[in-house]
Amino acid sequence: MAEAAFTGRDTVLVVDDAPDSLGFLTEMLDDAGYTVLIATDGESALHLVSQITPDLVLLDALMPGVNGFDTCRQLKQNPELLHLPVVFMTGLSETEHVVSGFAAGGVDYVTKPIVVKELLARIRVHLANARNARGQRAALDAAGRYLFAVDANGQIKWCTPKAREMLSAVCPPQQDQELALPAHVISNLLAVRRSGATREASCMLSGNSRRVECTMLSPIGADELLFRLSEEVPAAGVERLRSALGLTLREADVLLWLSRGKTNREIGEILTISPRTVNKHLEQVFTKLGVENRASAAARAVRLLAE
Repeated sequence: MAEAAFTGRDTVLVVDDAPDSLGFLTEMLDDAGYTVLIATDGESALHLVSQITPDLVLLDALMPGVNGFDTCRQLKQNPELLHLPVVFMTGLSETEHVVSGFAAGGVDYVTKPIVVKELLARIRVHLANARNARGQRAALDAAGRYLFAVDANGQIKWCTPKAREMLSAVCPPQQDQELALPAHVISNLLAVRRSGATREASCMLSGNSRRVECTMLSPIGADELLFRLSEEVPAAGVERLRSALGLTLREADVLLWLSRGKTNREIGEILTISPRTVNKHLEQVFTKLGVENRASAAARAVRLLAE
């Protein structure tokens, strides 16, 4: 899926089966400085978004074929589009239709006839919110943080690349299913939180010879729970390196993860220490092992652990 071509203008996809409405909205948005994409039905919109990602979608709720509610639900099945703002447009104003729009994943609901100034103000707010959310997730991704969020059913709402890699290893999704935490894990962690325990709610996930601690940090929305992952240090391997090479426990921790190909930043994330501290431990490891670089230290550890 490609991002919208960079023009310095936000891109809005307008989906409406009424030619007059489509023409009016296109002209209004173009005059306001937006790049406009158009689709006349749900299927066309889904195909277009699979090729290029707009910054916001204006979506007519009632259309022949795939209606707006179903179109939004299908868009939100793609994790990459979970935070794409979708604003519903319709002549329907009954509460049940408004609720249906939000339940489908929409961020707002405007009724026809459209009030131009009001719609443009809403668009600016939702675009700003979406940019902030993207910036926050990009910062987490760049930092290599092992964080993710789920809904109350355990379905992943967003996930940093490091966390997705680790979760996929210990909780591989079944065929044709999305990555998710086991339902019993969510219910158990929620029970711990409701009990008023002072400790953080956490549990161990195991799979493919790896053990990962999954800790619930906090709710970050009405239906969004934030989690942190940290991989358990194999105690037997650490002890073997410590005793055989005359290392401290922390030096052995660092060397073990170095032997698994981790960078200083990744080791710091796993052990909850700074990359600079990791480097200081490695300097001591190099001295004690009589080696000059990371590759030699890692090779020595791998040979020892394989014996």
